Amino acid sequence: MKNLDSELLRTFLAVAAGGSMTEGAERIGRSQSATSLQIKRLEQVLGQPVFGRTGRGICLTETGQRLLPVAREVTARLDGALREINADGLRGKLRFGMPDDHGRTRLAQIVGAFSQSHPHVDLEVTCSISTEFPALLAKGQLDIAVYEVETAGSREEIVLEDPTCWVMSRHTDLLSSPQLPVALFDQACWWRDAAIASLQNSGKSYRVAFSSQSVAGVAAAVEAGVAIGLLARSSVGDHLTVLGSEHGFTPTPVSRLVINTAPDADADLTRAFKTAIRSAFGK
Repeated sequence: MKNLDSELLRTFLAVAAGGSMTEGAERIGRSQSATSLQIKRLEQVLGQPVFGRTGRGICLTETGQRLLPVAREVTARLDGALREINADGLRGKLRFGMPDDHGRTRLAQIVGAFSQSHPHVDLEVTCSISTEFPALLAKGQLDIAVYEVETAGSREEIVLEDPTCWVMSRHTDLLSSPQLPVALFDQACWWRDAAIASLQNSGKSYRVAFSSQSVAGVAAAVEAGVAIGLLARSSVGDHLTVLGSEHGFTPTPVSRLVINTAPDADADLTRAFKTAIRSAFGK
């Protein structure tokens, strides 16, 4: 009796996603000849071709189209079963905080990696501004958080360091203004303090033209040409001009993204979650 092998289905999915034998082979780490051989074996089992050729590569046949959702479901269920079997027994609830400013991509990486490895742990995620997280940890309202500081404390593990710099839209010349328009955070935090200290040290006459609770708001004001702003160097695109000593600005501090945990948080859960955070930041 003929059977559908899951490895054949995975090869089929890789080629279907890549649009060619070459791309499919790269996705599964096999040679093109080995990949082609597996597709031929799959077609022998089915008794029908799963791919046809076009002028731009390959396409799914009617049989391939029927097989595609089945292959996805089967491989997903097998992967899920393996995760369940290999789960390390961690259970409970973990409350995690992370700033909005570091994007959905990293948050998705962290949550996805942790949930796959520890499916029996319930996650509660809070996205807010960095200044709120230390207090929430101290009060026991969060178990673990990632946030920005200028100087890391003894309990704070650095996962990313990013220099700050003054920036301005390339399409404006705000430096000639009698009072330099500046975009600042509207709450007391080290970013706001660092920006004001830099302006004062540089002897700049300024006015607060825009205020925001988030980096995204400050960046929007800068990009719109409304004001200059202090941003992390990694977030500066080609459409912005970095303002340095040649423009009369003194050096600004480095932003440090840190991990911290609540004093009474479950040590096993937070240890496992720290691994997922480090991985997302390439540590």
